[in-house]
This record gives sequence, C-alpha cells and structure tokens, in this order.
Amino acid sequence: MSRAEKIAGFDPNSPGDPTGNIYGLPFDTDEAQVVIVPVPWDVTVSYQDGASRGPDAVLAASVQVDLFDPSVKDAWKIGLAMDDISVEVTDRSKHFRELALKHAVEAVNEGSRWLNSWVEARCGQWLDAGKAVALLGGDHSTPHGFLRALAARHASLGILQIDAHADLRDAYEGFSGSHASIMRNALGIPQVAKLVQAGIRDYCDEEAQVIAREPRVTTFFDRDLKRGRFNGETWAAQTKTIVDALPEKVYVSFDIDGLDPKLCPNTGTPVAGGFEYEEAIYLVESVARSGRTIIGLDLNEVAPGDSGNEWDANVGARLLYRMCNLMALSQGKASRG
Repeated sequence: MSRAEKIAGFDPNSPGDPTGNIYGLPFDTDEAQVVIVPVPWDVTVSYQDGASRGPDAVLAASVQVDLFDPSVKDAWKIGLAMDDISVEVTDRSKHFRELALKHAVEAVNEGSRWLNSWVEARCGQWLDAGKAVALLGGDHSTPHGFLRALAARHASLGILQIDAHADLRDAYEGFSGSHASIMRNALGIPQVAKLVQAGIRDYCDEEAQVIAREPRVTTFFDRDLKRGRFNGETWAAQTKTIVDALPEKVYVSFDIDGLDPKLCPNTGTPVAGGFEYEEAIYLVESVARSGRTIIGLDLNEVAPGDSGNEWDANVGARLLYRMCNLMALSQGKASRG
C-alpha cells in the first residue's frame, strides 16, 4: 500500500492502534518524513535510573495521544515513525550500567564512545535519506553522536537546551560521556557556534565559571526568568529574548526535567521549579515561527515509574509529538495550522 493510500484510509479520529507504529500512525520509517531514533541507554545517571525504559514507555503511551495539533495543519499527515528499539543498545546499557555502579571508569568511557558512534551512524543514515530526525533517550548523554552527525552536515549550528541542569561538568565522576557533561562535550564540536540554555536551576560552581567565561554560552536561569515575570515581564517577551540569542540553524535538546517535576516525577534528577508544558511548547514554537530551522531534536530522561504509572511517558509522548511537528514545520515539511 502506498503512502497516499495509507493517508486516504487512515482515520485520525479513531483510537490509536497499539500494534502500529508510534502514535498509532500507519507509516513506516521509509514513508515517514520524521524518523524518531530510540536510544535505550541509561549508564552514567547519578541519582535514579530508569531512562533506558523511556522509549518503550513513550511508544506504549503514544497511542493515547490525540493527533490534532492546532499549530500545524494536518500534522498527522507529516508522517512520524519510530525506528526499531535496538536490542544491542539495550543489552549494552545494562552491562555498562553495572560497571558504572562499580566505578569502572575506563570501561564505561569505552562504552560511551561505542554508543556515540552507533548514534552518529544511525542518525546519519536517516539524515542522508532526507528525513527530519528526533532522538528519544535514554539519559541525556545519548544525543552526542547525533550532534556529531549534524555537525558533519552543517557548517554551523546552535543548541537550545531546555533543562533543569547546566550539564557542563567536565567528565562528571570520571565518566567522559556522563549525562552531566553532555553540553560540555557538545561545546567540543567545532560547528557548535552557540549554546542557549533555558530553565537552568541546578548547577555547580565549575559550571557557573564555564557559563561566565565561555562566549558561546548564554544561560537563562529559571530563577531569573521567574523573577522577571514577578516584576511584570511577559513570557512572550522573555521567549523572544531567548530565541534572538539563537543562530539560524537550531538543535533542540530537551531534558524532561526542564519541566516542573509534577509533570515528570520519575525522571532521574527532578528539581523544584521549571516550565509548565505549554510554556515549553511556546518556546519551541517560537523558534519554528521565527524563521529559524530546527535541524534536529532530542527528548531525554523520560523514566516510567516502578509502580507502572504512565504519567511521565504520557507527558513525554505529547511533548515529543508537538516538537516533531514543529521541527517539520520549520523544515518546510508541513504548513501552519
């Protein structure tokens, strides 16, 4: 059945098909315009683990997501599909997590290097096929390889990081590929011309020094954003300031703990404060509507609770859907709603 026939035969108002692809959509990765690469990796987390189960949990929760998106016309027709969840990555994550708990630093660092190469090749495959690509972690170390793949295809890019943490530590706990070092590592990629951080509210003195001395980094701390609004500044005005700091090509890196922890209580390192869901969406939408191109994105640190509560995955699935639609809009693969 052709893509056009699948669109003609699909009812976006019906219940999602749990046997289909993500969101119950009828597309496979060859037919989709947006491919989601799942990375079930959870090795260097420093508090609570569980993010490696994020892709499975988001996939299961996605069939409950209504497909109408007021910002993007006929959003479901864009075609979203999730790549296969790699058994090899899952198995290696479990293996290296055990080594990380024993603080086997060099072995874990070698595991991180393997993952970066795997992600770079996997994401690069879909980029070369003309797809818009989203990465679904996993812990926040997972997009390093994706950023390398984008850097190989773009002379310059900026990162919008939505997060509770600055992630600018140098090899946290000795782990060069730590989730707490992802943005420090990203700055080591020459093509990364700018890092704009939003919602940061938990960071150490070392990271504060990096922010102060590194001209490529602009940080909008949660405390300052909140105090600005207490004094009458609107979120629209603050969002414009954040977006204006970004270059033309933007990668969006979204750690779900950037949200208020009531929306992600099982994430690995929840922190009081943060964005409401629609505040975060408004920020990403402002990037897309500014004329900038979202060249890639990730959503990380979605961790289902041990009790079987699907709340984190429920929020994550909706967030991922909206961001993927906005990425497609910015790339000219969709029209405004």
